[in-house]
Amino acid sequence: MSVVPGVKAHLRRRLLVSYRLDPDIARKLVPAPLRPQLIDGQAIGGFCVLGLDAIRPRWFSARLGLRSENAAHRIAVEWDEGDIVRTGVFILERHSSAWHPVLFGGRLFPGVHRRARFAVDEGGGRYAMAMDAEGEHLDADVEIGGAWQSTIFDSVDEASAFYRSGRIGWSRGHDGDTLEAVALAAEKWAVEAAQAHSVHSSFFDALPRGSAVLDHVVVMRDLDITMEAPVSAVGASQPLAV
Repeated sequence: MSVVPGVKAHLRRRLLVSYRLDPDIARKLVPAPLRPQLIDGQAIGGFCVLGLDAIRPRWFSARLGLRSENAAHRIAVEWDEGDIVRTGVFILERHSSAWHPVLFGGRLFPGVHRRARFAVDEGGGRYAMAMDAEGEHLDADVEIGGAWQSTIFDSVDEASAFYRSGRIGWSRGHDGDTLEAVALAAEKWAVEAAQAHSVHSSFFDALPRGSAVLDHVVVMRDLDITMEAPVSAVGASQPLAV
């Protein structure tokens, strides 16, 4: 499989909503050779909603870039590269408001995407957004600031380090028989704590009662990022284990 070219973009906002996830449920959702990453016996799942500008192949000018809203449902994972344990996320599905990742995702742009409708109202540090796609819905109303609240991480800095170490995202390719990896890199890395006024995800809400419990929310803002195939022993694509 060919390697997807690197893509640059400006991240206006990345909202990360995380749940404590039952490990047995997580194992059923994550394909081998990946496995859920456990923190104090808990798996971590969630979704992120990204607002991107200036999206373009890395050799293009930012003035020629595109704009989109995007959402991804994800589970923190780990895998072995020889004697080294690596960490990242398995992306269950991606959605986008724009045509370019839907048509060219997994080819010219990283990751296979499905089309979705987004409604976003943001300003003054508060973000209210909703996504609707065929068979899927999510919405969140969050506000930056307030006391840090999480039973997994003791501080927002600890959460920030966790998200930064999990910058490699695995997802199924177009053929469904391979896993493809994309790495997110940012010259600067800033994570802010946020309070959830309301959060819903049709995916996590549909899991058995009590198996997915909202834990915390963080926001990243105003960062230049690059998404490209990672340099690793595993490589950019790998067959799924049977």
